Formats: sequence, structure tokens, C-alpha cells
Amino acid sequence: SGPSNSACEIKKDYGRSNSITNGLHLLFLPQTHYYQPIWTLVGAGAKTSASSARHTASVMPAGVKWVKSKVQEINPENNTIRTDDGKEISYEYLIIALGLQLHFEKIKGLPEGFEHPKIGSNYSIQTVEKTWKALKDFKAGNAVFTFPNTPVKCAGAPQKIMYLSDAYLRKTGKRNEARVIYNTSLPVLFGIKKYADSLWDIVKQRDLQINLRQNLIEVRADKQEAVFENLDKPGETTVFEYEMLHVTPPMGPNLIVKSSPLGDEAGWLDLDKDYLQHKKYPNVFGIGDCTNLPTAKTGAAVAAQSAVLSRTISMILKNQKPDKIYDGYTSCPLVTSYKSVILAEFDYNGQPLETFPINQAKESRIMYHMKADVMPHLYWHGLLRGLWGGPGPYRKLMHLGMK
Repeated sequence: SGPSNSACEIKKDYGRSNSITNGLHLLFLPQTHYYQPIWTLVGAGAKTSASSARHTASVMPAGVKWVKSKVQEINPENNTIRTDDGKEISYEYLIIALGLQLHFEKIKGLPEGFEHPKIGSNYSIQTVEKTWKALKDFKAGNAVFTFPNTPVKCAGAPQKIMYLSDAYLRKTGKRNEARVIYNTSLPVLFGIKKYADSLWDIVKQRDLQINLRQNLIEVRADKQEAVFENLDKPGETTVFEYEMLHVTPPMGPNLIVKSSPLGDEAGWLDLDKDYLQHKKYPNVFGIGDCTNLPTAKTGAAVAAQSAVLSRTISMILKNQKPDKIYDGYTSCPLVTSYKSVILAEFDYNGQPLETFPINQAKESRIMYHMKADVMPHLYWHGLLRGLWGGPGPYRKLMHLGMK
């Protein structure tokens, strides 16, 4: 799951009466910053939630003014931003990285259902430890995992926790008493065929039940029941009893972007997919989950986008035409057990764009350690410091310049 839901706004302010002035500004950052991709492992008990957190002040770049206010409104016509405490900030250039919005409330019975046991979600710091408790407390019955009928950040994460839960139940001798069920709104298990084929093999080997085109519409937490609608037969519903339920919530565009002229028809930040520049307002740029870039919303995508965006803005500041294009690179480390990962990497066209000169569709212990140990380090000490722009340069080296 991508880091962009930390929801930051970056802008350079060149002075305006009644506005904050001088330098680079960051807005709408909470006091604690989370590395969200690790929550998959937190929900399975392999990492702690504390390991995902840092004080925002400790990761703030030097020379940046942190404005501790929420963005209330963006007005690209006037090049201003209004905060919830009434301040107006002007900008010459604006980078929007507001992430996306979780919508648990669009499922009947949520979020209040999380007050009951047996239910959790790895998509929120408030609910991720509930996933681990539900897994630890599992006795017998259905373990149900969901994927909503909306765009989501890290589209592989809803099934990663299924594989990890299956592994945990096997390790603890409870698997024979469990039915592991994955109900997804999608018509496929995974969007890239090369990796989907491998995942289907794993599903068959481990006797996991996959139900396609099933969308969670209601949770009756007091009865431990989840109601799903058949998207191919609207109105047809099925009730699943559960001993454990992992909910991936519906998600949508950031409401500030959606309510401004910056959003497309669906409310996502409307960018040129090559240069990450707004299609209508050339001094506005975007990155991460808030955008309408036609690629998966992941932290790996943010890293690759950051390298392109840095180059684009530096060229524009020199009154030169941008010369570096974002190819849609994104990555999803599909955790299939406590010691294995299938590392999916692909581009805008859904074609594999693999970094290593091996078949990454095969489960790998090394890739697991990369996911669990190396990637967090790259995030905290590389991406947040502007030193990591994705594996592109290393991919060329490993493939002798052929990719």
C-alpha cells in the first residue's frame, strides 16, 4: 500500500499580502508519518505497528516550513490555497500529493463494526492490529477476505493477507478447520497475466476459495455475517458467515481535489501521464494515489514518479521542455507466505518490467526479505530524502542496458 496517503502538499510561495511567505511549504501532514506497505505484515503478526511509524518532524526535509494546518480549498485560478484555520497561501508552483480517501462508511455496518471482534483491515492504523487479533483468535470456520468495487491503493494487498493467514493457520494446526475465502469485485485474480498464472497455481495448491465479481456491501458484525453482491447479477446477494473477516474498504479521490477544478470527471487529479503536469494548469503537478495516472497506486509508483517529477520541475524552472517521461512503472511485492514473495513489476501497458534478471513470477525468499527489510529502509532513508527514485537505473545495469 502506497505512502502517499500521508497527504502532503508542497508549494513554493513567492510572497503575497496576508499569506505565509518565504520558501518551500508542506501542508496537511499528521504528527505521525506511517510507512503503510508494512501493514500487510503487521496484520499477519510479522511486524509491529510501531515499526511503521516515525514522528513527522524527524523526516521533515531541511529548509522546509511545515504548516500544521489542513488544506481546505485549492484555487488554481488564483494560485492560492486556503487552510482550515483561515490562512491563505499563494504559490508559483504547486505539487499535490494528497493521497486517496478510504470509505469504510460505504459498507453498511461499518466502521462501527470494527468495535466487534473477528474483523480487521490492514488499510488503517486504527484497524490493522484488529486483523492480527482476529487471526490469532481464529478457531474454526470461514476466513473471508475482500476486494472492493473501486480503485484501490496496492491492489495486491487484499490477497496478500489471505496467503499470510493461510500460512499462519497451517503453522498453528488450524488450517483443516478453516475455509479460506477471497471475494473480489474483479473479474481476475490479478491484473497482469504472468503473475496471475502463478497466483492461481498457489491458490489451487493451498485449497483457497476464490470468488470473482463479489462485492462486500454489508457487515453484520454482531452476527459475524458479511453480505456480498454479485456484480454480474445486480441485486443477487450471498451471506457469508465468518470467524475472521478482513475488509479492504472502498476508496475514492481526495475530496479537496474532487471539489476543485483540478479533478477529472471522477475527481482524480487530472495529469499528463508522461510528465505528471496538470493538463489545464501548467504550474500544478501531482504524484501518488491522488492522481488519475493509469497505473497501480503503489509506493513503488510514487518512487518512480518522484524521479520524473524532480526532473520535470527542474527543467520547467529553467524554461526548458521536460525531457524525462514516466513509463507507468509500478510494483507489487505479492507476499505469499512468511518467507516468500512474488515481485510483480510492470508498466502502463501492463507489461512486466522486472528489475532482476530472473523470473520474478516465482516465489522467492530473497524477495520476501527485500519486502520486509530492504524496502522500509529505502523508504525512510532513500525516498523521503530524495535519494531513491525507483529501480530504473539498476534495472538497466542488471539487464545490460536492454531494459
